Amino acid sequence: MSRTLPLASFTSISNKISSWSGTLAASPRFSPLFFSSQPRLSLFSSTPISHYVKNLPAILAMDSSKAGTVKELPVGLDEATEEEYASQSKLLQEFTNISSIDKAWVFKSESGIGSQAMFSISQPNLLANKKRKFMLSTSILKESNNNVNFQWAPFPVEMTGVSINVPSPSGSKLLVIRNPENESPTQFEIWSSSRLEKEFWIPQSTHGSVYADGWFEGISWNSDESLIAYAAEEPSPCKPSFDCQGYKQGAAKDKECMSWKGQGDWEEEWGECYAGKRQPALFVINLNSGKVHAVKGIAKSLSVGQVVWAPPVEGIDQYLVFVGWSANPRKLGIKYCYNRPCALYAVKVPLYKSEAAESDLKSMEELTVFNLTQSISSAFFPQFSPDGKFLVFLSAKASVDSGAHSATDSLHRINWPTDGKLCSSTKIIDVIPVVNCAEDGQFPGLYCSSFLSKPWLSDGCTMILSSYWRSCQVILSVNVLSGEVLRISTADSGFSWNVLTLDGDNIIAVCSSPIDVPQIKYGCLVDKATNTTAWHWLNVSSPIFKCSEKVTSLLSHLQFGIMQIPVKDVSDCLTKGAARSFEAIFVSSKVNNAPDPLIVVLHGGPHSVSLSSFSKSLAFLSSLGFSLLIVNYRGSLGFGEEALQSLPGKIGSQDVNDVLTAIDHVIEKGLVNPSKITVLGGSHGGFLTTHLIGQAPDKFVAAAARNPVCNLSSMVATTDIPDWCYVESYGRKGKTIFTEAPSAEHLTHFYSKSPILHISKVKAPTIFLLGAQDLRVPVSGGLQYARALKERGVETKIILFPNDIHAIERPQSDFESFLNIGVWFKKYCK
Repeated sequence: MSRTLPLASFTSISNKISSWSGTLAASPRFSPLFFSSQPRLSLFSSTPISHYVKNLPAILAMDSSKAGTVKELPVGLDEATEEEYASQSKLLQEFTNISSIDKAWVFKSESGIGSQAMFSISQPNLLANKKRKFMLSTSILKESNNNVNFQWAPFPVEMTGVSINVPSPSGSKLLVIRNPENESPTQFEIWSSSRLEKEFWIPQSTHGSVYADGWFEGISWNSDESLIAYAAEEPSPCKPSFDCQGYKQGAAKDKECMSWKGQGDWEEEWGECYAGKRQPALFVINLNSGKVHAVKGIAKSLSVGQVVWAPPVEGIDQYLVFVGWSANPRKLGIKYCYNRPCALYAVKVPLYKSEAAESDLKSMEELTVFNLTQSISSAFFPQFSPDGKFLVFLSAKASVDSGAHSATDSLHRINWPTDGKLCSSTKIIDVIPVVNCAEDGQFPGLYCSSFLSKPWLSDGCTMILSSYWRSCQVILSVNVLSGEVLRISTADSGFSWNVLTLDGDNIIAVCSSPIDVPQIKYGCLVDKATNTTAWHWLNVSSPIFKCSEKVTSLLSHLQFGIMQIPVKDVSDCLTKGAARSFEAIFVSSKVNNAPDPLIVVLHGGPHSVSLSSFSKSLAFLSSLGFSLLIVNYRGSLGFGEEALQSLPGKIGSQDVNDVLTAIDHVIEKGLVNPSKITVLGGSHGGFLTTHLIGQAPDKFVAAAARNPVCNLSSMVATTDIPDWCYVESYGRKGKTIFTEAPSAEHLTHFYSKSPILHISKVKAPTIFLLGAQDLRVPVSGGLQYARALKERGVETKIILFPNDIHAIERPQSDFESFLNIGVWFKKYCK
């Protein structure tokens, strides 16, 4: 007897037959299945369904003879979007292939004429899913007509497996470090101009990988180039051993047969980007003997880095100066977080002269460590003047004292004792104080992410550095004795500038804009004899940033400008700086008969900034036919401390209103189509993205969120920076009430600040790009929000990158991320 199937089962089998036949139905109502000449299923058919199930192979065979080969589409794609996907991926590939300069060095030419430069370059390697790194050299010849000629090597040289390159002070040697994979040793190589001179393999029992992260990283040659100090991972601690008899006393580090290693005590890490990394510690290697010594006497509670050798003093042991971050009471996430207290320390390294009259190390017993900056809450990036008479450093005391993860920097100086005798009560001299509110066009404060290894002009007191100036990055000259600060990159173009290295008293830099790929520039003082401060910038022809004709053509049809956006309601502003206008970078087509669809681009942080520099991913989106509105809402870096500190305690309201004000500004000017507005942001930019589609649900046709902050009440218990939740939600008060055990009142307050509060109003189709290994904004928050949207019937797409952290910057993940964003926005802006 045949069994009658319920309608749901019937529909399920019908749909499966339809999909197996290789035909995609446009809609259930007009399914091709009902117009087929093949036998069809019907609720009123006298033939039992079991007949068709039994004869499915025959039915499929008959159908496939007419339908042809089944076309299998990737998950999440249909035929309509697949063509767009393929087309955009080709264009994105062309943008991805553009190289970037990471570092540069200049050396005196052996001939004495001109100089030599070496550029460290990177390019995404999509197939290997890592960055390809290579070196390109050039000769720099200064010509009599005030021009400069760069003679480039014909081809770059790939630096496979290289973690760090550090030239010696004289430029005659190059240190190359290759960090290990798994339990392999670390390799130190010393190269001369023509060959590998020395090679040392440092076993894991001595130390792990050398830190090359740009933060704890610190590698310093001493003056006679016989010793190198550096920060590396401590060796692995001993763990308990067990066998069939139980615990083995006197646990050994090496594995043994018939036993296993236990886990031992859990060791806290520095959060995002440092998962699996052991405590950074200081080491010194002797390049004559290959011996490595751990620097003793440093408290176990300190994580150390950014080490430099102090100037040598004849007949006196030499000092190392380094930065130390305290782990008390615990290690919070430190990546992008300048609000972690730190200080400069000095430790005397005992040297002796061997028979060969070369420096070596005496026994590294417990040494005296001096805290050089006890009177200030933050000190990092130590840098000695060329004559060794003073030590300068940056401070993020505004960030540490307020709790904001990043804020306005200050610059300070310590006069270094010429006799080599240090004391703990060293006087700290302010060079550039924190700027609270600058007048229009004036220096807005120091926002400096790093120093050059050799930042000094020949006068010995002028530093050249890059800093943020509202929405631009600029090059500054700073006299560390007088405190005079001058903007020396051109101010009239809206471009962003970044200094790469110095060639004597000349500057090698790159400048770019949202629509101009980077260009190398060579800066010269117009007339040093008259002591003028004008700089002349020469264009340098370079093969580094070559891009395809298609990319060049697409970019040539774009234009950009930096808009001043007045604050909507200045009556709410508590300070003068908070009432000043903020900025937005607007990118659009030059030929605009009708306004293009708009992407509102929002940076994370919130105390970060979107710069007027070239971004391959944003240039790709512009080239698809979108205008961009890149908003630097109040709270961004580069606008003075009062504007920045106006945001903590007001997230989800002030920043949201600033973005809406910027959107209304371009709508009122007739620059955008108000019916085709999308929004894109990551981290806090994702927080704003999800807030905006909830608070202004009719404003946006689509949204894209990369690792967004969606629910502060759940994030506070899982993030590596729970203090961030407190400071940004409560303001300065949050720093004092921060606790690892939030009260019900705290959790309610966090929820009231969160995008998930407004989720019931969301209409915009939203794509989520999530990194499964994210410690900063754990993936659970994005998934919760996305699932809640699906539950409410909002079209939602989730792409989860299983091996990515917060930045989603691995080449394949970054590529797939922005490809899907482009396709998603195109779909809803047709």
